[in-house]
Amino acid sequence: MKLAVKKRDSEKKKDIKDIRREGDIPAIIYFSKGQPEKLIVNGFEFKAVLRDMKPGRLPTTVFTLSDGGKERKAIVKDIQYHPTTYVVNHIDFEELSEDVPVNVKVPVNCTGIMDCMGIKLGGFLRQVARHVKVQCLPKHIPAEFIVDVKDLGIRQSKRMKDIALPAGVKALVKPEEVLVVIAKR
Repeated sequence: MKLAVKKRDSEKKKDIKDIRREGDIPAIIYFSKGQPEKLIVNGFEFKAVLRDMKPGRLPTTVFTLSDGGKERKAIVKDIQYHPTTYVVNHIDFEELSEDVPVNVKVPVNCTGIMDCMGIKLGGFLRQVARHVKVQCLPKHIPAEFIVDVKDLGIRQSKRMKDIALPAGVKALVKPEEVLVVIAKR
């Protein structure tokens, strides 16, 4: 996903309010070495990207930030919303380097819900973990983890150890961590 950005020099409240009033988003990009850099993200482009994105995929989406001449790859580390209007107020990016591992939260999605024997017998799916934190190189960032629940009965669960991790990806949670469970009503 490509985003247009501009450098931001000022940190005064008035200037940040002016940026938001124009429809843009104040942001910052952190580097593995060196000082962070203040940016302005094109608000219209970012909203369009969010509309087209599947739910939960923002932490694993790699953005190409372009300021006219220079392009860099980055992921969203934090995003702040207005408490009542839910408009994006600020974005924190982390620059990606090919040889530096990053920690990302990968979404967990369930399949086989309609065919699940435990649900057919009166249970219900309880997704305990919506995301799993992993460490990997930027080229190995998985888009999502799929958990197949069709063979689960009532009071059975799928744990982190039941997911096959792609090569180069290391889970930062315990293998016994419960991801989904078929609970009894």
